[in-house]
Amino acid sequence: MSRRSGTLRGILLLVLLLPVPAGAESGKTGGEGPRQVIDRTVVEVLAVLADRSRPSDERRAQLEVIARQRFDFSTMSRLVLARNWKRFSKPQQTEFVEVFTRYLANDYGNRLDRYEQEQVEVLGERQEPRGDVTVKTAIVGGENDGALVAYRMRDRKGRWKIIDVVIEGISLVANFRDQFRDVIARSGPEGLLEKLREKNEALAAPT
Repeated sequence: MSRRSGTLRGILLLVLLLPVPAGAESGKTGGEGPRQVIDRTVVEVLAVLADRSRPSDERRAQLEVIARQRFDFSTMSRLVLARNWKRFSKPQQTEFVEVFTRYLANDYGNRLDRYEQEQVEVLGERQEPRGDVTVKTAIVGGENDGALVAYRMRDRKGRWKIIDVVIEGISLVANFRDQFRDVIARSGPEGLLEKLREKNEALAAPT
């Protein structure tokens, strides 16, 4: 991955694997708006990251389950591939959503032990086109102190889900779109899928 992608990862440990707010496991968000969801989830994810009494593997597995509930990975996958989405067959589209989700969960989940007691302050929200809402936050403490992080959220059947994360003006979706476009241009859809399969195997391997 690119140098810019590597720079993003240290910050994304705090912002990508957000837990579901209390009650969301039952499929309900209690009518909470985007900011309220982020307010509550920030508190919960920091508690998971700070809990060193549990093995990393256990916390990593929990975060993956939570991330699948909190993010709209299907929409993120379409946005990442953009026009290339139609170059993928239906089975390839399904597989891409799965391997891309797994890649994000594995990559950032493996960084659990780098957490340095940072906090996250929710600053506000703004309306976006298509009915989306961006919730703005800032990291407090640690080497990324002051970093601005924005979550773009979309209402999916009454539940607000994250479809992009923008860190210091750099979009997660756009960052991966640039990388994957180059791979697809060289190797086609199957080449990208194979690359992600290999990365997932490497990230999941014991260290």
